[in-house]
Amino acid sequence: MAQIHVLDQHTINQIAAGEVIERPASVVKELVENAIDAGSNAITVEIKEGGSSLIRVTDNGKGILRDEVKIAFLRHATSKIKSATDLLYVNSLGFRGEALSSIAAIAKVELVTKTDGDLTGVRYQIHGGKEVGYEEIGCPEGTTFLIRDLFYNVPARKKFLKATSTEASHVDTMMQRIALSHPHISFKFINNGQLKLQTSGNGNLKDIIYHIYGRDAAMALIPIEAENEICKIEGFIGKPIFSRGNRGFENYFVNGRFIKNQIITQAIEEAYRTFTMVHKYPFTSLNVTIDNSLIDVNVHPAKLEVRFRNGEELFTFLTDSIRTTLQQQELIPSVSLASDKERKEEQKQEVAARVKERIPEPFETQRKKDEHQKIIQQTEFLKEYVQPMNPYSMKNPEVGVPFIETAKE
Repeated sequence: MAQIHVLDQHTINQIAAGEVIERPASVVKELVENAIDAGSNAITVEIKEGGSSLIRVTDNGKGILRDEVKIAFLRHATSKIKSATDLLYVNSLGFRGEALSSIAAIAKVELVTKTDGDLTGVRYQIHGGKEVGYEEIGCPEGTTFLIRDLFYNVPARKKFLKATSTEASHVDTMMQRIALSHPHISFKFINNGQLKLQTSGNGNLKDIIYHIYGRDAAMALIPIEAENEICKIEGFIGKPIFSRGNRGFENYFVNGRFIKNQIITQAIEEAYRTFTMVHKYPFTSLNVTIDNSLIDVNVHPAKLEVRFRNGEELFTFLTDSIRTTLQQQELIPSVSLASDKERKEEQKQEVAARVKERIPEPFETQRKKDEHQKIIQQTEFLKEYVQPMNPYSMKNPEVGVPFIETAKE
């Protein structure tokens, strides 16, 4: 019979890391959210080989105090909350204090940080949960994380990573969602030395949508803004004609946090139900602002799920607001008959111009004369030296004309 025993701290950290860090995109999400909580207005993310070999996240936020650098990598060490009561009023993206300790347990981490007012910064290295180096260096204000060799000490997890292109795609999608939820922050995403995403941080959400989804999406946007006593929604929804066969275009955020929630998903699709075809899903980029006391974000370590205290009211409000906005829009483009006639007349003229023989350019005139004279000479040669061929002689050279037997009387 197996005996019960307490796991060592290293094993505990690796198990806990598996809940928070699923793939390189999870690391990027946690570090970028920390940068946003630090008040950054410019964040750069760089990855190599899908993020498995290198992830670099640089921000211009407040930085970490030198005396708190080592503490930051301990489990459940956080500056966001102090007690369980604070969970009812969390207004930051991170709060659990598990991200840095989880990342440090399964990767080689290097941190460079400097706070405002300090003459020098700090460089701290921790590999697999073990401290490797700590020194003072010169660096700009802000924080830079370098994550190398993700899952290097957990081969069972590393073999479940997908191809580098797939992992890079997940990071790209994550950066797009974060950029959509924070248009006032400048983001830059670099994959293997190639710039994949860059936003200006001017707060213009439509510019970001255009950059990510293209001109067709930007042309099909409908602005939406509604508010009641429990929440406020703002952003853009797409015209019904701009839809796709999966929910990849449905982006919604709660208090700046990208989440997956069945209530919001069903509300969006119910509002579009009479406007779109079956099995077609709309484009949305909605930010839902709701009182923190009405939601529970402490559902899963990845913080992708939330619970609403007043889910039915939220569903009704979202459905009615989106449906009303769609009903107020002219979803069918108008066509001017006069301009349509003019367009058809222009098409007729173009066709007539193509049918008419093209007049040769000046430099082609002499060439065409030479070609015509050559054709005449070849024809005369054939008439003089080449005898016409009797088709029947090919079957029997001795027979020049076929024998036709006449019917006997």
